Amino acid sequence: MAKTILICDDDPTQRRLIQAVLEREGFYVLHTENGPEAFERLSTTSGIDAVILDLVMPGQSGIDTLKDIRAAGIRTPVVVLTGNGGIDTVVKAMQAGAQDFFVKPASPERILVSVRNALQMGDLSKEVTRLKKQATNRIGFDDLVGTSGTMMMVRRLGERAAKSNIPVLILGESGVGKELIARAIQGSSERAGKPFVAVNCGALPENLVESILFGHEKGSFTGASDKHLGKFQEANGGTLFLDEVGELPLDMQVKLLRALQEGEIDPVGSKRPVKVDVRIISATNRNLAEQVEAGRFREDLFYRLNVFPIEAPSLRERREDIPALIEHFIRRFNVEEGKRVSGVAPEAMQQLSAYDWPGNVRQLENTVYRAIILADSPYLQPFDFPAISGVSQPVPVPVAQAVEPAVISEQREATAQLEDQPVRILDQAGHLRKLEDIERDLIEHAIGVYAGHMSEVARRLGIGRSTLYRKVRDCGLEGMVKEAG
Repeated sequence: MAKTILICDDDPTQRRLIQAVLEREGFYVLHTENGPEAFERLSTTSGIDAVILDLVMPGQSGIDTLKDIRAAGIRTPVVVLTGNGGIDTVVKAMQAGAQDFFVKPASPERILVSVRNALQMGDLSKEVTRLKKQATNRIGFDDLVGTSGTMMMVRRLGERAAKSNIPVLILGESGVGKELIARAIQGSSERAGKPFVAVNCGALPENLVESILFGHEKGSFTGASDKHLGKFQEANGGTLFLDEVGELPLDMQVKLLRALQEGEIDPVGSKRPVKVDVRIISATNRNLAEQVEAGRFREDLFYRLNVFPIEAPSLRERREDIPALIEHFIRRFNVEEGKRVSGVAPEAMQQLSAYDWPGNVRQLENTVYRAIILADSPYLQPFDFPAISGVSQPVPVPVAQAVEPAVISEQREATAQLEDQPVRILDQAGHLRKLEDIERDLIEHAIGVYAGHMSEVARRLGIGRSTLYRKVRDCGLEGMVKEAG
């Protein structure tokens, strides 16, 4: 998804110039003419990623607007622009909460550098906030990504469940984010900030299940050299999340049922029960009703856990959330890996949205992670997702083998045909042509000379292939590349 930039400037010409620069780089642009309009847009419109704010405007100044934005708790990155580049102006803007500034008229390169830096700071701030919430067990339903109908239903049910201590059973396939829903219930309840202990019941060694869940006393069995509290006591005052609860052995199901009914546990080797105050949220990817009928899950425990069921949808049931999830993962992995991927190319996004994702959100997350690690261009291409698109990444041609004899003869032939049409520096009136026009003709000339072999074209022009492909796209020469190919 394209990043959205809000431009606030009373000069329409300046707005159009900045808009042209940003749209050429794939950004989506919104306009306002004054500070109050910008403040209203930011207060009522979600999805604005950065703001370019003029400091000198009729009525409310840019500095006052920026102060209002920050006072309202809006953390959107702001880049200020001004006709006066004095140090006092810059210091005031930074103290008011700006991330960067530029003096107008600014070059396209300066504008883009400021916007990209601001976006990177915004991504970093969001990631720090997310990690703080996770570390303090305060993740809420606003942190769940997705606005599809099925996800809105999950939010509504989860918010209701959070208002009480009712046992919740989250149902859904592996990888749909059941633990994140459980964390959101905890973070939206009165137990927010208290311990959240997650246990994968399917990964517990059978001979240690009781000790891990309920704890043990020192010397209660061979190897018990120290006292161990167990997960129930670790979660005391907070929430215990029992993931894949259907995997618990039958004998442990009996003890779990007693712990839920009595609010107390019996650690191994203890002479007396221990009271615990724990909220239970369980999850499973199995059909527990069928497990009950087959005798593999206790019926009384099933009814005890299945008081408030929440169905977590698979990713193929909420395809409209895929772009937002991808954007979320790109932002996160950009911060973690120090990358600057801007988004996903439209054709790649179309393929990702159409895919069934049997591994659900977890599979999507890992797929985006791999693509970002390997990406060379600002936008992820279909070949960055070979398992989804079936398109392999182009293999770089070694320099020594870049031009084979057959290709050389093609090049000589093309050169002979094009020698009478060199790239012109001057126009018909004898004046210098625009640099972008000369660059376009030079790239077109090079593609013809080297018969569309883009690795060789890039090498001869002294630029990277990703830069070359971007310039080809900007100059509208894609058709020529396809014909040459």
